[in-house]
Amino acid sequence: MSTFDPDALECLAAIVEDGGFERAAQRLCITQSAVSQRLRSLEAQVGTVLIVRSRPLRPTPAGQLLLKHTRQLRLLRADVERELQDLAPGNGSGAREEERIAIAINADSIASWALPALDALARQGLPLEIITDDQDFTQDWLREGKVLGCVTTLKAALRGCRVVPLGAMHYVAVAQPAYAAAQVPQGLGPHNFGKLPFVAFNRKDDMQAEFVARAFGLKHVTLTQLFVPSSEGQVRAVRAGWGVSVLPELLVRALLAQGELVDVAPGQVLPIQLYWHCWNLESQVLSALSAALTAAAATALA
Repeated sequence: MSTFDPDALECLAAIVEDGGFERAAQRLCITQSAVSQRLRSLEAQVGTVLIVRSRPLRPTPAGQLLLKHTRQLRLLRADVERELQDLAPGNGSGAREEERIAIAINADSIASWALPALDALARQGLPLEIITDDQDFTQDWLREGKVLGCVTTLKAALRGCRVVPLGAMHYVAVAQPAYAAAQVPQGLGPHNFGKLPFVAFNRKDDMQAEFVARAFGLKHVTLTQLFVPSSEGQVRAVRAGWGVSVLPELLVRALLAQGELVDVAPGQVLPIQLYWHCWNLESQVLSALSAALTAAAATALA
């Protein structure tokens, strides 16, 4: 089996991750012509094209396979760095920019429980890159080899990966008190939800419709929606009186207790089960990430 040049592999990764040859050159601190030369050399070794020169640039299937291999090598290097730190604690890890350890987590988890879970690892110098996406789509990043782990709602493990149940996030429907008193004085119900704007994360987000459908036993739900692509931004929009939103109870618990938000559908809770998926590899870094996330989830989630 051929041995691939690590610099050429990181060059391929930089082109894809940064979206072009010029940005890859800046990241790797080499010339653009050197980037092109490394890619051509790698393509010649593999015997096929690795990058489709489109807008945006995208890897071919062979390029995707080598990208996954590159990220596995990063994980191995991160393991070595951790072991060296244990042997010589005074030495910093000095991780290079290209050696990011990427994981995909849904925005609501990032805004509530996931960042505290990763705090110790980040402070130890683990070069984390957190990618955010809807919880139903984070597994796509793992499937494509772009991340080494993800928090998702999907239960089935991908080939070569393992899965751990994390627990359920509980979602509630909330609004600003004055808005709720004016628009839904008797609370949210099957006959008035269609008259209200719902603040959703983005067009992928079906949380609002799923909550209404389950709460009121409906098969088909059509909502008027505003889109704010940030969990914290959704909270701010609701507090400003933009409309109703279905949000994690973890995220709005304090605001409900303080009376700054009200539950417009008391007793109605939508539980969303979350799972941690990661590559099935022996790795100290991967084990530490898995342990940190599962421990935090055991405390924060139902």
